[in-house]
Amino acid sequence: MRWESVYVAGTGAWLPEPYPARAAVEAGVYDQEQFEADGLVSVSVAGEEVTPPDMAVHAATTALKRSGLDPRTVRLLLHSYVWFQGQTMWPVASYVADHAVHWSVPAFEVKQECNAAVGALELAARHLNCETGAASAVLTTGDRFAEPLINRWSAEAGLVYGDGGTALVLSNQGGFARVLSTATRADNRMESLARGAGLSPLPTGEPYDHAARFAHHLQSRGGGIREAADRLVAMVKGVVDDALTDAATDPSAIAWAVVPTGGQDKMRRQAEQLLGVPGSRTTWEFGSRTGHLGAGDQFAAFNDLAERGALRPGDRVLMLSAGPGAASCAVLEITGAPGWAAPARREARS
Repeated sequence: MRWESVYVAGTGAWLPEPYPARAAVEAGVYDQEQFEADGLVSVSVAGEEVTPPDMAVHAATTALKRSGLDPRTVRLLLHSYVWFQGQTMWPVASYVADHAVHWSVPAFEVKQECNAAVGALELAARHLNCETGAASAVLTTGDRFAEPLINRWSAEAGLVYGDGGTALVLSNQGGFARVLSTATRADNRMESLARGAGLSPLPTGEPYDHAARFAHHLQSRGGGIREAADRLVAMVKGVVDDALTDAATDPSAIAWAVVPTGGQDKMRRQAEQLLGVPGSRTTWEFGSRTGHLGAGDQFAAFNDLAERGALRPGDRVLMLSAGPGAASCAVLEITGAPGWAAPARREARS
């Protein structure tokens, strides 16, 4: 879908202090061989004093302030996450909206695992496109991954989970980046990759074990790892092609590819094989210091690019997310330097 009047007006992120990946190896919680393969420098690890919804509130407050928009123009808040939000049977999106924007803003959760935030961007763009007057939307994410229900260092090979909150403010009036296009493709057969042995009528309290769930998928569905990988690649390539075509943009014109944060080998394959973009034009350097922020990788990395003055007018930025069941992509064009950027730190790109 091509958009004419959807803009990014503000970004924000709340990230805790980084925990050195080497220290996790020395503590015996992160495998030495996996550490060397992943190439992570550190991971964002939050203490117990802050909950995921409050992380999202901090990020949204920053993003809205930077946007310069009146909170009364916000017509929608969409909150995304992967893990526990601090309470069960509770409208967490309403909490984020009340504390960061206004008590009367309609707020909803968008849940689609790691694909949720970019998928929410597309939903918000559709919503703003229907507004007749000045309107904006706030998108947030927030997650904290901790034992005993998840071991961030070993739950999934090639993926270490980090904590943090992120936010993006969209407007139909203007901003420092224009959303040229968005696209989503689905392969709902892939949900079984994350389902495991089956459904339970009640929470079991068992720790998350991605390897066990994936192994069950392979045993029950057949086809092997190659078949699952081919489905994922087809879905991702298709959604990237859709977004680039609608944005009338060639892959060679992409200044930055904002992709999910995994180990360096996974990141390199995503960029070079799926996107045709060299690793130097991805947000890997940022991701190597945060780990995988659940649904928040893309907003956090885009915020980092904006903060450190790495975005230049005319740049085109590709934002990609994918999960077991869906993939979403957005193409943005930078229209001006954000007011909070650090121009002195602008950098050369290859």
